[in-house]
Amino acid sequence: MKLFKSIGEALRQFPLNSYTILLVKLAKIRIALKFKSVKQKVLLPIALLVAFLLTLPRVLSRYSITEELTDSFTTTSINDIVFRFIFATILFWSVLQLNTNWKYALKGNIENTGIGVLVFSNMLLFALFVGLFNCCYPILVGQNISENELGLVHFVYFIVALILVFVSGVLRYQLIHKEDVMENERLKQEKLKSELAALKNQINPHFLFNSLNSLNTLVRGNEEATTFVNKLSALYRYILQSGSQDLVPLRDELAFLKSYVHLVKTRYRDRFSITIEIDGKWLSTKIPVLSLQLLVENAVKHNEISESSPLQVNVFTEGSHLIVENKIQPKSTSVDSTGNGLANLAKRYDLLENKRIIISNTNNIFRVKLPLN
Repeated sequence: MKLFKSIGEALRQFPLNSYTILLVKLAKIRIALKFKSVKQKVLLPIALLVAFLLTLPRVLSRYSITEELTDSFTTTSINDIVFRFIFATILFWSVLQLNTNWKYALKGNIENTGIGVLVFSNMLLFALFVGLFNCCYPILVGQNISENELGLVHFVYFIVALILVFVSGVLRYQLIHKEDVMENERLKQEKLKSELAALKNQINPHFLFNSLNSLNTLVRGNEEATTFVNKLSALYRYILQSGSQDLVPLRDELAFLKSYVHLVKTRYRDRFSITIEIDGKWLSTKIPVLSLQLLVENAVKHNEISESSPLQVNVFTEGSHLIVENKIQPKSTSVDSTGNGLANLAKRYDLLENKRIIISNTNNIFRVKLPLN
């Protein structure tokens, strides 16, 4: 890093255009240095295979095998050329398909497929085509092929198929690398959009808090209204402060939930009630921000709340889980909801803590269990 900084300082004396060009080149060099090198266990087999193919003619010449093969070659005909061309095309296309597309479509990736299964599949495919060649050549071409030439044909096809296995790996790597680049670019775009949205929203909190302070002045003397405004301010302040955090202590989430419950009870009065019984040993445990409020809000949104059907929500710990449950009281009117709340919460638990929430709907009780350890 110091070397790059020194070079950068030295470049400042150049004209703007030269300086810019050199910096771009320097950046490219730094990026290139960060790339991982290809492992030797990949390079060495390819080098050995190419070396073997280059020296093979000399080996055949050394033992006079080429002369013997030439004497026993079958007569070249149009049927012979067409058959071998079509056969080789189908064989090599199948090898490429197997090693680039089929194995990934069936198993997802090479780790799940297994090297043994992959080798067996290629050998089985090659054996199948060898059998077809042996059976179909005399019938379609109209002449027999000697054992020496047949062995050479099998050997050449095997070597080319082996090369194509390596080529397939390269093609698949390029595809995966391209997908990774596209995914990284998409993430960068989403990050930029989020940063832009955050910049736009920086003005909103000041306006809202000023409005809430003005409202508090107007309702002064009305204790219930003043308390409501204060709770709303605390609610929004918590949302702003926790916006940069993914996980917060359960203690803070409970304090936020109580402020939210106060707002709900102001609206529904005795038609809504909640019990909170949390084992003290879990208060310092961290959970995804706004988890509890989302679950209580979900219960309020999707259930009937009236004098005849008051809503009771229970929040408690059981073993190593925090549970939020309520009796199911379907609303008589349709609910305006995207249905993404619980799905997003489940995804946050999976991404942040590699844990799964448990959602159940039995005996007319809707229950969500959040893991705490």
